Amino acid sequence: MRRREPAQSNGTFFANHPLRWGFIVTLGVLLALLLGIAVSNLQSVLLSVFIAAFVALGLDPLIRWFERRGLKRGMAIVVVILLFVGVAVAIVWILVPPVVEQAVSLIKNIPAMVKNAQDSGWFDQVNDATNGLLSTVVKAVEDALTDPNLWATVGGGALAFGASVIGAISTGFFVFVLSIYFIATLDSTKQACYTLIRKSSRAQISDLAERIMLSVGKYLSGMVILAFMNATYSTILLVIVGVPYALVIGVVAFFVTLIPLIGTVLTTILMTIISLLVSPTAGLIVLIFMLVYMQVEAYVLTPKVMGKAVQVPGTIVLISALAGGTLLGLLGALVAIPISAGILLIIREIVIPKQAKL
Repeated sequence: MRRREPAQSNGTFFANHPLRWGFIVTLGVLLALLLGIAVSNLQSVLLSVFIAAFVALGLDPLIRWFERRGLKRGMAIVVVILLFVGVAVAIVWILVPPVVEQAVSLIKNIPAMVKNAQDSGWFDQVNDATNGLLSTVVKAVEDALTDPNLWATVGGGALAFGASVIGAISTGFFVFVLSIYFIATLDSTKQACYTLIRKSSRAQISDLAERIMLSVGKYLSGMVILAFMNATYSTILLVIVGVPYALVIGVVAFFVTLIPLIGTVLTTILMTIISLLVSPTAGLIVLIFMLVYMQVEAYVLTPKVMGKAVQVPGTIVLISALAGGTLLGLLGALVAIPISAGILLIIREIVIPKQAKL
């Protein structure tokens, strides 16, 4: 009877076949490079899908709200989709034209506003109090805005800018349509994903995933509500004080305020500087009222709006926002917090209990 030789271990197998081992390693490296190139080439598509998925998660709490008011889920989804379409059309049709007009006018008139501020009496007093720092900053801004090379560069890049605008419009339309599809099929998509999980772990993982997505949805919808409140308050305040271009500044405040913790601080600084270019009284009033609003937002609005959406320590919020903003800009700073919250929830629910059993 022929004696059966013991099976070779992986280490012995690779040691006896170095060419085969090298071929497998090279093939793995090539596949990794191919995957990286594919992801790089598809980054705009993947980013659009990512945005649409977060829009769907952000609108899911609104669907649940309608369900609690007696609507069936199908009807609630239809109502939310109609609201989403209506808001998008209203923004494009009503809000975009005056915002673009004010933005162009603001860019053109910034040098004149800076010159008027320099000619006013308070400018010299503040400049002396800051040992010439204010004058240095204003001179640097003025030189940059009056540099003909800057405008030549901008003019030379007009074609590229036009192409980027067209690309942004097409991408926005794609995200809009994909968001509607994700909103309508969110439940079925989640259930289809859950079927790919091993049955023994499906209940635990699906429960954890539902809690993470619910927390993300509440966070995103809460941040949009808070940003809308901030933008509305800022616009009304600037109009009352008499600061021009209040609408475009309010729109900027909306997007900047989406950045957690530091967003309101940044908008306050921006609004105060622009108001100072109008008059020191306007700048002082804006600063005081924005500081008051920051306290109201921190201790009244945020706890009521956010509720139990995301419980993340402040240090992790800042680190996540900085890392996300560095990678993907404003969008990255916005979604970094719920992603961090999901990771913390996984650590608390899975990693820590397993470590406690060891």
